[in-house]
Amino acid sequence: MHRGEVWLINLDPTVGSEIRKTRPAIIVNDDAIGILPLKVIVPITDWKEHYSIAPWMVRVKPDQMNGLQKLSAADAFQVRSVSQERFIRKLGNLPVETMDAIGKSLAVVLSLLT
Repeated sequence: MHRGEVWLINLDPTVGSEIRKTRPAIIVNDDAIGILPLKVIVPITDWKEHYSIAPWMVRVKPDQMNGLQKLSAADAFQVRSVSQERFIRKLGNLPVETMDAIGKSLAVVLSLLT
C-alpha cells in the first residue's frame, strides 16, 4: 500500500456526518512515515457540479489507471487515518498532477498555506 494508490475501503462504522460505507479512497501519507498498520486516506465520492467552488474537493476523472467507474471527487475535508484492515482491494493509481491537487486541497483544509 503506497501513496497515490486508490483502494476500496470499508469506512463503517461511522459517527455523525463522517463519510460512510465502502468506497474508493486515496492513500495520501508519505510511505516512509509511521510504524503502525495505518494509512492516511482521502475518501472519494460522486462528483457534483457545485463541488467546483469548494477548494477541498478535487475532481477525478475515471480511467483505466485509477480504476474508478464514474466522475468522482476526492474530499480532503474527510481526511483520516484508518487501519489497513479496512482495505478491501486496490483499484489503481493516481497521476502526480492529481496527487499535487489533493495535496493543495489538504493544505487548505489544514491551514498549511503561507
